[in-house]
Amino acid sequence: MKAMILAAGLGTRMRPLTDHCPKPLLPVAGKPLIVHHLERLAAAGIREVVINVSYRAEQIIEALGDGREFGVTIAWSREEAPLETGGGIRRALPLLGDAPFWLVNGDVWCDIAPDTLAPLGQDLARLVLVDNPDHHPDGDFRLDAAGRVHPTGEPRLTYAGLALLDPALVADHGDGAFALAPLLRAAMDAGRVAGHHHRGAWVDVGTPARLEALDRALRARPG
Repeated sequence: MKAMILAAGLGTRMRPLTDHCPKPLLPVAGKPLIVHHLERLAAAGIREVVINVSYRAEQIIEALGDGREFGVTIAWSREEAPLETGGGIRRALPLLGDAPFWLVNGDVWCDIAPDTLAPLGQDLARLVLVDNPDHHPDGDFRLDAAGRVHPTGEPRLTYAGLALLDPALVADHGDGAFALAPLLRAAMDAGRVAGHHHRGAWVDVGTPARLEALDRALRARPG
């Protein structure tokens, strides 16, 4: 299985930290945030990684190279301007191939292992969902007792920015910038999205304060 890390965003919520450093390279516990992703992927046996880049792309490419230092092989998907989540995945499909892949938002940190999730089967997506954090109390989607995800209803959980995706979810969409969420909601309405409730560690590293809190937490861990 391949993985894709979304790393093309402008990092506007992280300013001024991202004025001169792209968000994926911001340090957390002594290493760039994106390196935590690469090391976790390598530990899970995922060796082929696609990363989309746009803002300060050359800095990211220079820092990570071909990925061998981190136990993976990186293929770069360049975007002249950020294409949003859906558009970024659509642009990268020639690098990802036809098989389901593990999707990682570059601005989250999570201790889940990709092999925790069951295969897709006939589904187009299997989303990792977490309890709603304080900064997103209303959540995103409902996960029912059968493990199906719905766009409406209560109680709701928060999409963790991690998922198994079938490339078919975006393959028929046109080029250009577009969001992934409407396609996911349409797939939910068709009964083709499953979910996994992750109860372990997860952080949306979306602000300097949350970045600092994650850095402290990881440095405080034993070993």
